[in-house]
Amino acid sequence: MVDRPVVIRDRGGWLEASGPPHRALRPLLRAYQGYFEPVAVPARMRTLPTRGAVVIVNLGPPMRLATPSDAATEYGSFVAGLHDGHGEYTTPGGQHGIQLDVTPLGAYTLLGVPMARITNAAAELPDVLGAGAAELVERLAETPSWAARFDLMDAFLLRRLEIGPVPAPEVARAWRLLDGTGGAVGVARLAEEVGWSRRHLTQRFTEQAGLPPKVMGRVLRFRRAIGLLSNGGLGPAEAAAACGYYDQAHLNREFRALAGCTPSQLLGGMLEEQRTTTAAEPA
Repeated sequence: MVDRPVVIRDRGGWLEASGPPHRALRPLLRAYQGYFEPVAVPARMRTLPTRGAVVIVNLGPPMRLATPSDAATEYGSFVAGLHDGHGEYTTPGGQHGIQLDVTPLGAYTLLGVPMARITNAAAELPDVLGAGAAELVERLAETPSWAARFDLMDAFLLRRLEIGPVPAPEVARAWRLLDGTGGAVGVARLAEEVGWSRRHLTQRFTEQAGLPPKVMGRVLRFRRAIGLLSNGGLGPAEAAAACGYYDQAHLNREFRALAGCTPSQLLGGMLEEQRTTTAAEPA
């Protein structure tokens, strides 16, 4: 049992409970994010490429998820692998569960499968982790407090950490270089840094991290651009230059390809969500 703070926030129509995982798990995931929607309000949301895999431990009704490679499918608890495109999920409302945002190589270890298997796709959690995942969901549903639920998550994931595959040191180094520079390192330099050929690095990195290093860099640049535009106070031209795009037109094309909309459309939707949340939070 971990003596951890659990912070509960009102997010405007739903409650968020967050707490840190066990210390040994923190390099793989930053937090447990519990959520509970007391009133059932149907919702639809765009999904974007991220820097990691998403695990949903669902304690409420199923949701429908469309990925870049699959049509909308109904899922209970599931894992969504790395994506290089946009998708969508819809819910009937009344959602309840725990979300884990896991690094690519953390997911490789904890899930115990090649990440390329679920690239641009999703899979039911028991199909990846076996019957133990279904038992975990049942125990979490019977546990009343978030702190106790996070203890159960710790115990389950620490067992997975002990038995899961270890990423190749060369792949781990390539990931750190890519992530640390916001995707600014090319494949040739990555291969030189880790001492592999470009072909061998691309093959092993794709297997263990889920995306080829060139595509991973593209996603990381995209995520950095979102951060600079939304929180960094930069305009599109400045963000394009900072993230290594040729010009603002190049940035716009990347947003259309990866998000399915323009930067202004994406940021406008994000701003509206923030306004709704802020208005609902208690003083």
